[in-house]
Amino acid sequence: MHPGALLDLTSSLLQAVLRLDQPADRVVSAFFKAHRALGPRERHTLAETAYAVLRRRLQLQHLAQSGTGPLERRLAQLAWQGDRDFLRRGGTPEENTWLEQVQHIDPATLADKLRHNLPDWVATPLRQALGNEGFWALVGALDGVAPLDLRVNTLKTRRDDAMQSLARDGVVAEPTPYSSWGLRVQGKPALNRVPAFLQGEVEVQDEGSQLLALLTGAGRGEMVVDFCAGAGGKALALGAMMRSTGRLYAFDTSDHRLAALKPRLARSGLSNVHPVRIAHERDDRIRRLEGKIDRVLVDAPCSGLGTLRRNPDLKWRQSPVSVQELCALQARILASAARLLRPGGRLVYGTCSLLRSENEDIAQAFSAAHAGSFEPVPAGEVLAEARVQGGEGLVSEGFFRTWPHLHQTDGFFAAVWRKR
Repeated sequence: MHPGALLDLTSSLLQAVLRLDQPADRVVSAFFKAHRALGPRERHTLAETAYAVLRRRLQLQHLAQSGTGPLERRLAQLAWQGDRDFLRRGGTPEENTWLEQVQHIDPATLADKLRHNLPDWVATPLRQALGNEGFWALVGALDGVAPLDLRVNTLKTRRDDAMQSLARDGVVAEPTPYSSWGLRVQGKPALNRVPAFLQGEVEVQDEGSQLLALLTGAGRGEMVVDFCAGAGGKALALGAMMRSTGRLYAFDTSDHRLAALKPRLARSGLSNVHPVRIAHERDDRIRRLEGKIDRVLVDAPCSGLGTLRRNPDLKWRQSPVSVQELCALQARILASAARLLRPGGRLVYGTCSLLRSENEDIAQAFSAAHAGSFEPVPAGEVLAEARVQGGEGLVSEGFFRTWPHLHQTDGFFAAVWRKR
């Protein structure tokens, strides 16, 4: 494609993405469906440029003010993730001169807000939680691209064998540092063409998400509930922990999300997973199981701010009001899910949020409200029980915590309780 035409297409994609009325990945996918003639390299340039703009939106919009022409075109030029000579051929002489001048500006001279590219309502609590040094380390990590992590399906293969199988098909992987199921892959291979993936030997799942499932301690023959299963990544991990025995309910309110679980479930070889659509957290299907369940994982709906490397649009699409609404929902779901546990059962509450309001605050409020019926279990104790190497580095205030800049995973939180 001519450089000018690709630059115009990138501008059009940015115009759609920056409306922020839909998840960015959905917008990009729809755009590519409407432009099927684009090749792999062109798709990569468009998508990565759009995500680069979302990551550094405040900074790039500030720098773009000195240029002329449509804003989206200036943003595309500033954030371009393809060949720079190709970009120059697509721009006018005036645009290329402007771009060269702007690229000589040292980002360190800009205001903090233009360097961290976070809304104030996100930046302020993170700086308070991490301190100045930790905050900027997190900012640096969030500006990068997340690695591709896989979970080995231990029902079908071992991690070493999966590594060898992937290597034979040109996929280079290495063990993740914490999860004994995890592999970290270099680059972005087309996994949907790799036999190990097609045969259900590996599934895409961030290492932090794998550890969240591991905290449940689910075992053979048990009754387990994944309360907010979504597309089922953690449910599949739980089912493998249970060796496809017992009964695992995968609850969710969305038919669309549960439909995404079906092909993954078919590949997995699991027969103990039962997807169930529920209307809300107090659905009658849930009430019938009260007091009968051994393990409950509440992977609560949250802001998703722990996944900003993958979903940078979330920091612009979420708001203090939406987070406040989520916190109220999280508390309701946790209280409802707790009713399922039998005496001695384990409850795990988790999010992929970085915010204390969705994490420690929810967990501490639950502990205070249920002091007579639920005993908090230190995350370090659970990780040691699960033989997680280096697990002590995943604990903060007795809770499970992962951070992109410290653990190279998405940002996850979990609290654990035992039913008295």
